[in-house]
Amino acid sequence: MMRIDIITCCPELLESPLNYSIVGRARQKGLVEIGIHNLRDYTTNKHRKVDDYAFGFGAGMVLQIEPIDRCITHLKKERDYDEIIFTAPDGEQFTQSVANTLSLKQNIMILCGHYKGVDQRVRDHFITKEYSIGDYVLTGGEMPAAIMTDAIVRLLPGALGDETSALNDSFQDGLLEAGVYTRPAEYKGWRVPDILLSGHQAKIEAYLLEQSIAHTQERRPDLLNE
Repeated sequence: MMRIDIITCCPELLESPLNYSIVGRARQKGLVEIGIHNLRDYTTNKHRKVDDYAFGFGAGMVLQIEPIDRCITHLKKERDYDEIIFTAPDGEQFTQSVANTLSLKQNIMILCGHYKGVDQRVRDHFITKEYSIGDYVLTGGEMPAAIMTDAIVRLLPGALGDETSALNDSFQDGLLEAGVYTRPAEYKGWRVPDILLSGHQAKIEAYLLEQSIAHTQERRPDLLNE
């Protein structure tokens, strides 16, 4: 069973997205165990404060190294971690390929950034991987952590009802998924492509690949050049 531990100073932001849908069902099935750890439980500050002003010039509060060190050290006493990840806007782009790789790991720890970030010494001495979900800045790393967790967990065997479903997702083969249709076959004069109703598997697969390539060329031509 996979174990994912998430360190955050705002655990409430993670409770809902990680308790429903595919991730919630995967937890219920015992496919993954997710621990959410409140960083404020590891501070000695009587007001449970875990941030302070940055040395030097610049506005914004920075998460302190001391409570983070305590939390990570405590968790590492319980198990060995394959990766300790920090959610950072300047990190490596989190992609489907990264999710695939992480889904094969046993134990993962994710540290959520917040405010202005974390003391650089945390990144220098504790973190093994840093990932960004896009070229924009969020208030904290809780949503990126939830997104990464979702992307990883849905790849675990048994997480999806159809084991082949994840293999057909966008980005799995470097292409965007072709358009999908369901019943009714005709609505307001708008018909589902006849080929999809033909029952001819080989022709359907060829059509979907053709549409997938065209869709990728239109929306994300950069993927075709990788």
